[in-house]
Amino acid sequence: MAGRDKQLERIKQQPANVRFATLDRLLQRYGFTVRQPRSGSSHYTYKRGRFTLTIPKHDPLREVYARKALKMIDEVRREEEA
Repeated sequence: MAGRDKQLERIKQQPANVRFATLDRLLQRYGFTVRQPRSGSSHYTYKRGRFTLTIPKHDPLREVYARKALKMIDEVRREEEA
């Protein structure tokens, strides 16, 4: 199992206890590009094709952001397999 898959499984098991850096690294490993915030904002935007997700930089992240990221990653994986 690849490193990104192991990290994905850990997040699926505990979506309420995810650090920003962990989710950031995972999204980038799945090909998402990141746009860092400008002056005073803490929100990072991740894009890949038709998928867009904005996440505030907080530790730990709220569970809703982890779940949204997991859903997008699952859709990306399905597209890669097709």
